[in-house]
Amino acid sequence: MAKILAVDDEPAILEMIESILNKDGHLVTKVSNPLKINMEELHRYDLILLDIMMPGIDGFELCKRIRALVDCPILFLTAKTEENSLVNGLSLGADDYISKPFGVMELRARINAHLRREHREHSVRMVLGRVCIQISQKKLLVDDKELPLTKAEYEICEFLAKNRGQVFSKEQILEDGLWL
Repeated sequence: MAKILAVDDEPAILEMIESILNKDGHLVTKVSNPLKINMEELHRYDLILLDIMMPGIDGFELCKRIRALVDCPILFLTAKTEENSLVNGLSLGADDYISKPFGVMELRARINAHLRREHREHSVRMVLGRVCIQISQKKLLVDDKELPLTKAEYEICEFLAKNRGQVFSKEQILEDGLWL
């Protein structure tokens, strides 16, 4: 099961995407207003589907912002069929470009192909205000300066960042064996 974020200003498209992908066992989060995406939660998704023509912010700009934060596959689903749009989308960091109207089998096949190939960590880095955690390199940066941490300190920071909004006692953290 993959966690997929679908962003499109057309509720009918979002409902159709959710219906299709739920049949494959995927969990779909639907967002119809691109300005309401919680950028700090993007690391939780395995794949992101974006429309291009949306009010408030277009998919191209949104793709740039998302790509700066996470390294999961980003697929455009759009009515823009011009070659310039396709090239622009791919050059901004999208992994695929699917023109509307699209076939159900094609959508499922492309999504499954990207998920199958996805061997990198789903979140290469997490950004929390002035703090950036580079997961693949096991580094923590504050204002772009690396903070020297022991392995245990880093593991605790990563654990707390991945579980934002939750409160843990010292004992609960130690029970997870993060110092090993």
